Amino acid sequence: MWPPRPGAMAAATSRRWAALGALPLGAVGAVGGRVAARWRRLALPGGCGPRLAPARGLAAQPGPGRAVAVEVGGRKMELSSGKLARFADGSAVVQLGDTAVMVTAVSKTKPSTSQFMPLVVDYRQKAAAAGRIPTNYLRRELGTTDKEILTSRVIDRSIRPLFPVGYFYDTQILCNLLAVDGVNDPDILAINGASAALALSDIPWNGPIGAVRVGLIDGETVINPTRKQMSSSSLNLVVAGAPQNQVVMLEATAENILQQDFCHAIKVGVKHTQHIIQGIQQLVKEQGVVKRTVQKLFVAPEEIVECAKKLAYNKIYAVFTDSSHDKISRDEAINKIRLETEEQLKEKFPEAEPYEIMESFNVVSKDIFRNLILNEYRRCDGRDLTSLRDIKCEVNMFKMLHGSALFQRGQTQVLCTVTFDSIESSVKSDLISTAVSGVKDKNFMLHYEFPPYATNEIGKVTGVNRRELGHGALAERALKPIIPQDFPFTIRVTSEVLESNGSSSMASACGGSLALMDAGVPVSNAVAGVAVGLVTKYSPEKGDLEDYRLLTDILGIEDYYGDMDFKMAGTNKGITALQVDLKLPGIPIKIVMEAIQQGTAAKREILQIMNQTLAKPRPNRKENGPVVETIHVPLSKRLRFIGPGAYNLKKLQAQTGVTLSQLDEETYSVFAPTPSAMHEAREFIREICKDDQEVNLEFGAVYTATITEIRDSGVMIKLYPNMTPVLLHNSQLDQRKIKHPSALGLEVGQEIQVKYFGRDPTDGRMRLSRKILQSPATTVLKTLTDKNSIMMGGSVPQSSTSSQ
Repeated sequence: MWPPRPGAMAAATSRRWAALGALPLGAVGAVGGRVAARWRRLALPGGCGPRLAPARGLAAQPGPGRAVAVEVGGRKMELSSGKLARFADGSAVVQLGDTAVMVTAVSKTKPSTSQFMPLVVDYRQKAAAAGRIPTNYLRRELGTTDKEILTSRVIDRSIRPLFPVGYFYDTQILCNLLAVDGVNDPDILAINGASAALALSDIPWNGPIGAVRVGLIDGETVINPTRKQMSSSSLNLVVAGAPQNQVVMLEATAENILQQDFCHAIKVGVKHTQHIIQGIQQLVKEQGVVKRTVQKLFVAPEEIVECAKKLAYNKIYAVFTDSSHDKISRDEAINKIRLETEEQLKEKFPEAEPYEIMESFNVVSKDIFRNLILNEYRRCDGRDLTSLRDIKCEVNMFKMLHGSALFQRGQTQVLCTVTFDSIESSVKSDLISTAVSGVKDKNFMLHYEFPPYATNEIGKVTGVNRRELGHGALAERALKPIIPQDFPFTIRVTSEVLESNGSSSMASACGGSLALMDAGVPVSNAVAGVAVGLVTKYSPEKGDLEDYRLLTDILGIEDYYGDMDFKMAGTNKGITALQVDLKLPGIPIKIVMEAIQQGTAAKREILQIMNQTLAKPRPNRKENGPVVETIHVPLSKRLRFIGPGAYNLKKLQAQTGVTLSQLDEETYSVFAPTPSAMHEAREFIREICKDDQEVNLEFGAVYTATITEIRDSGVMIKLYPNMTPVLLHNSQLDQRKIKHPSALGLEVGQEIQVKYFGRDPTDGRMRLSRKILQSPATTVLKTLTDKNSIMMGGSVPQSSTSSQ
C-alpha cells in the first residue's frame, strides 16, 4: 500500500542505517528531516566523523540490551532494558526470582488540552503469566479487577510527584506481567519497572525512585517477603523512596503494630530503596539518556501573577482569614473574586491564554493560603495546627439494619451500615487473581460510595470509579485487623459519604468501627482515622525544604493547596492502616515521623469521643438479625437429608430462605436471615429425618427384614418399622445368579433374614446380604421390633426369637 505509514517508513530506515553502521553527514539531508529528528549525533573515536544513533533508547544493533543486578533484602533483583518494546519511549523489565514484569512509558510530544498532568497507569494481570487460561466464555482477559486498579493507583502515586510542574502531555505507563512464580508479588516489581522505564526514556521526569515491601515477622523486618512469609507477617508496608533517603509514597496494612515498630520499618524500607535507585542510575548513565526539550511547560507567567496579586490579594486574604465561612460560602466568595480578577486580567493581557489567566489567580490564592499557615499559624476555619474539627457520632440509626452509625467531623458526614450474610456470600477471587496474588476469598468487605451531592455537584451515578475503590480499600484495611477470624458471617460495611469536606475515607473508618460495634461484632478494639496535611516552604538557593507546617485533620481546601495527604488509622494500641500521597518529589523521613506522632495524638482524641457514644461492642446481635447453626448429619443419613438430586436441600432453601454450606463430610452450616426462618428450617429438617432415627446395629448379626418393594435390581427392605427402606441388590439375594427377585418367589410383605456388615465408609449405605446366610455356618438371628431397641443374645424379650 502506498504511501507507507510514517512509522513503518522510519522503522525500515532505522534497520537500514543499523546495518550500515555509519553514514556520511550529507546522507542525513537525503533521508529527510522528519526521520533524522529521531536520531542524535555521537562522535566516533579516532576522528571517524559523526555517527547517528537512536534518540529514544532504540538500540542501533539488536542485542541482549543492558542489565544490572541489585541486591535487595538478601536477594537479587534484575533490571534490564534495550531488548523488549524498543519503540516505546522507555521500556524496562524487572525480575525477582522467576517473577518478571515489563513496563513501558510513552509520552506525546504535543501538549494535551487538559489542565492537569494527564498520566494513565495500567497494570494488567496476564493469565499466561500465571500458567492459566481465563475461565470466561471468551477465554481472554476482559475487564480490570480490583487488584489491578489498586496496583495501578499505587504506581501512579509513586511516580506522579516527580513530573515537572506544568508538564501537561499525555503519558501512559503500561505494566505487563511476563511471568509469575507464585512466590514473589509482581506489584513491587511494577513500581520499580515504571521508575526504570521513565528514567531510561527521554520523557522529562525527576526520578528515579525505588520501591520495596517491608514485612514484620516475629519482630524482625523482612524486605520483599515471599508470599508464604507474608501469610505470617503482621505488616504489609510498601515504601517508595527517592534519592537522599526521601519518601515519595507509603501504603501499609498492619495488625495493630506499635508506633515505634512501624517507624523502624519505614526507615529500613527507605534505606533499601536507595540500592534500587543506584541500580537504575547506573543503567541511565550507561545508556547516556538525554531528556527531550518540551514545547512548553504550563506555568503562570510572572508578569500576570504579579498583576493578579495586586488586584486580588486583599480580597482573598479577607476570605481566608474569615473563620465564619463554611466550605460552600468560602468557595462562592473565592469564585466571585476569581471572576472579577480574571476579567481585569483579560483586559490587561488580551493575548494571554485562558490557562495563564486562570493559573495566575490560582498561584496567588495558593500563596496567600499557604503563607497564612507558614507565617501566621492560621487556618481558614480558625483552628490551630493540631486541633480537630467538632465530632458527633450516632449509632443504631435504623432498627431494621444489622448495624449502623453516623459519623460527622466538621462538614464531613458519613453513614455506615453493616450487613451480615452467609459464608457463601464471601468475595470469591477469580482463578487468575488467586494465582497471581494468592488471595482466594474474603468474608469482610467495605464498599465506599461518593455521590455527587456530597460536594453540591451534579454527575452520573454509575459503577464504582478508581477513587471510590481506593478509598474503600483503605478504610477496609483499617478495619480488617479488628475483625475476629472465626466470625460465622460474611460482613459487608457500606460507607456512603453524605457531605464531604476532607478526609472522608478516614471518616469511613471511624463510622465503620462504630457500626460494627453496634451490630454486635466482637471487634478487638475500636478504630479511628485522621488525615494530616503538610505545607512547605522551598528554598531555591539551598535546593531543600526551608520550613514546613503539619496540619491535623485537614479540610478539602487544605488538601488541595497543601503538599501531602497523610492518612493514618489505628486503635489506642497501634496502627492498622496508612496511606501517604505527596505532591512533592520527596520529603525527609523526619517529617514522616512527626506526622505519625501528630496523627497518633489525634487518633487517641477521636477514640475518646467515639467511646462516649459506644465504648465496646454490643453483647448480642439484634433480634431481627441473621442466625447461623451447625448441624451434624451422619454419613448414613446424608442421602436422606440431601434427597435425590439434592431435592430436599433445594426445597429447604426455596421454602425457608436459608442457605446451607457443607463444612466437612458430616457437618453443615445453616444460615437463616431471620430467627423465624431458622425455626422453619428446623421444622423442615425434623420432618425430613423423623422416620430415620438412628438404631445401633451389631456388625455380623442376622436380622429379620420385611420386603416393601420389588424392583428389577433387587428388593427394598426394612429392618424395623420406622426405617427408610434400603436396597438389597440381586447379587446379595442368592448364591445363584438371578436377574429378577421374582425368580426366587419373593413378594412384598414377605420376611427374610439378612446379615449386617456395617456401612459403606464412602456414602454411609447399609451393607446387607441374604446370600451369605445360605452357607452352612451357624448364625444367630436377631429381630428388631422397635426402633429404639435392639434385641440380642440370651436376654431376649418375648417378642424376640433365636434359632440355630
